Amino acid sequence: MTRTDVHDVPRLSDSSIKEQAVRYALLPLRIFLGVTFVYAGLDKLTDSAFLSAAGEGSIGDLMRGVRDTSAIPALVDLALKAPVGFAVMLAIGEILVGLGALAGLLTRVAALGGALISLSLWLTVSWAVTPYYYGNDLIYLMAWTPLILAGAGYPSLDSLIRSRRSRRRA
Repeated sequence: MTRTDVHDVPRLSDSSIKEQAVRYALLPLRIFLGVTFVYAGLDKLTDSAFLSAAGEGSIGDLMRGVRDTSAIPALVDLALKAPVGFAVMLAIGEILVGLGALAGLLTRVAALGGALISLSLWLTVSWAVTPYYYGNDLIYLMAWTPLILAGAGYPSLDSLIRSRRSRRRA
């Protein structure tokens, strides 16, 4: 058995560690938002009480309950024209946004979708929550912002597609 000299062990330089940290910085956020939105969408689609126009726990009752305290009552009125259809569209949107964030595919588009969902929920469902920082929809809106601005980073399908395109050009 030979003893390994300390100088023979490959070491990461400070700049290499920083480069890796930057490369993977948005991954935890993507995983959190992706899992949360996929779960939220699946939860809505599998909750028969939620997918009802009326009754305890229904989307209809929820929307009627927040209508007068929302920042944009007309948006709630629009959803109330077809509450079940709205709930299904919302759930499918959450799932697609979450999958886009998890895979890092069309990440900026998915993040914009997530931000718009969060914005609409903040302006309607959680608008009256006080103090404002108790409402989670505003926090989700802000959490999507780095992904809108920077994209997915690495690892992602977006970065894989970019690298394949650049290899073809070379």
